[in-house]
Amino acid sequence: MKLQIFAPHFAPDNAPTGTVMTAIVEGLAELGHTMEVITSLPWYSDHQIEPEWSGKLHRVERTAWGQIRRLHPFPTDKSNIRARALAFGGFTALTGTAGVTSRFAPDAVLAMSPPITLGYAGWASAKRHRVPFVFNIQDVFPDVAVELGVLTGERSIALFSRLERQLYGMADAVTVLSEDLRDNVAAKVDPSGRDKVRVIPNFVDTEAIEATSAGDPTNTYRQEFGLVDKTVVMYAGNIGFSQSIELVLGAAEELQRMGGYDDVVFVINGNGSARPAFEADAAERGLTNVRFVDYQPVERLSEVLAAGDLHLVPLKRGLARSSVPSKFYSILAASRPVLASVDPDTELDRLVTNIGCGAAVVPDDQGGFTQSLVELLANADRRVAQGEAGRSFVEGWISPLGVAQSYEELFDELRASH
Repeated sequence: MKLQIFAPHFAPDNAPTGTVMTAIVEGLAELGHTMEVITSLPWYSDHQIEPEWSGKLHRVERTAWGQIRRLHPFPTDKSNIRARALAFGGFTALTGTAGVTSRFAPDAVLAMSPPITLGYAGWASAKRHRVPFVFNIQDVFPDVAVELGVLTGERSIALFSRLERQLYGMADAVTVLSEDLRDNVAAKVDPSGRDKVRVIPNFVDTEAIEATSAGDPTNTYRQEFGLVDKTVVMYAGNIGFSQSIELVLGAAEELQRMGGYDDVVFVINGNGSARPAFEADAAERGLTNVRFVDYQPVERLSEVLAAGDLHLVPLKRGLARSSVPSKFYSILAASRPVLASVDPDTELDRLVTNIGCGAAVVPDDQGGFTQSLVELLANADRRVAQGEAGRSFVEGWISPLGVAQSYEELFDELRASH
């Protein structure tokens, strides 16, 4: 089968969506399919084109399974919503033109959101080539932007809500990551078409991410950043609008004030538009128990995850109903416990409780978050057991190849009925 794939990021870009789509493509290639990936020049880490990729608006790479066409994404500051919307529009226009004019004749088209506008590029190419169009939703937009207060104003929200519903209607199938997200999206689709919304969860690569013992002094990440013999509380991921990093700093400040936690270090590993402000806040508070570390190459993912004795997933209120962070499953694969700040009765909340892999508290509750953290820190043996429970769960979870097979089956089904 020949597949055309529109993705906002792709390896070596280290965005989570890029990691996901790269693994799906590799799985589809393993199944024998040929692909054309239309994506951006790498820019995620510093929100600017990486130096080794600058100088051209368009690059084409030949691969063993097909080709990658990389286009300029017009990177902007995430806080400038107007500029970001224009950038998404420009990138969508470029990718859509590339897809429609491509000499690659696909049998099906897959596009990933966010940005949701990329759905128009995928739809246009699918129409041009008269093939099925599958729209993959990682985060439900505009719900996430509204919850964060990034998208405001009744007219703007109504406009993007109409755009969202229109794209769902234009797709032959819409894939989401969980039953919660399926309910969200299905409620916005015409009742006669709700069967088009399918759950294909993101994978966890239990071979690439190894289960390792907590506090391992041979871990080179711990050695590099002076964390040997420390109890490491880690947040690893993007530092932006979706994450309540203020909860992490608040907990660090409280433990420093209480005393008796000299061995505890909070590591915030990642980059993002909000990082400078949080770094300045930590410095102003005199938090000597907090360290900021840049994104590490994807090859070090297993090592980075293993360096934490306890991992944090602090989502802002409302986001767990429209987003499922893939990092959660990666943490479990590393055999590490989780403290999650998520909305009650959402998939993430239920998983933490049912698996017994840590603790879940309501979002934006500083007192509850800190208290749960103190309780987890008080019992190292319990944390080890929670980590082992998480690892056991994901060992039966879907693999990257399994996700690719699910898409293969969906493409076959749609082609047969198209």
